[in-house]
Amino acid sequence: MHPLGIFKTAMIFPHPSESIRSKVEFVVMNNCTSQHFILGNDYLNIYGIDINNYKDRYFSIGENKRQKFAFPIEKREITVIRQVKNDNKEKFVSDHLIEAQISTKLTLEMKEELIESLFQYREAFSSDNEPLGAIKGHEVNIMLNVERTYPPLLRRPAYSASPRAKEELESHNNELTKLGVLRKAGHNEEVEVTTPVIITWHNDK
Repeated sequence: MHPLGIFKTAMIFPHPSESIRSKVEFVVMNNCTSQHFILGNDYLNIYGIDINNYKDRYFSIGENKRQKFAFPIEKREITVIRQVKNDNKEKFVSDHLIEAQISTKLTLEMKEELIESLFQYREAFSSDNEPLGAIKGHEVNIMLNVERTYPPLLRRPAYSASPRAKEELESHNNELTKLGVLRKAGHNEEVEVTTPVIITWHNDK
């Protein structure tokens, strides 16, 4: 047996006061026929649903055990949407999104659409091989005035940073270095342009 695809649907438990809608996914197998599906009893108990395992398939909801709802017996053909495996997309997710914190408020469909958009427009984002500003079609040009007369910020005298500022600066430097925005220069390397760093504090941050 091997899977043909995944069939997603919404299962609704009717109730006079408020029906319960639950999203389920079924894996469709080749050469495998199933007439019933199984949901964990613990999961159903959360919603007050009690499945009765008798000859006829029916269920009750909440404390009213006398009112029973039957599962339909009719068989319907399901069109299976085959999921095409995309090795490049899987590699993109494992390389760049493995540590991404995606909001739990997004549904499964919204997460899939977000990942698909990130993969489709992945060339617009920086990576280890294409750092920020070096992506073709998305170049970043920064103009620095290094000629006299210097701008006011460059005319200020240098001062020693406080221990707190040094710690914060080191943290930012490490983060920008990992992103490829900054790189460390060797002590014998000639650097044409250096950029001053300004640290400001607001609300104790």
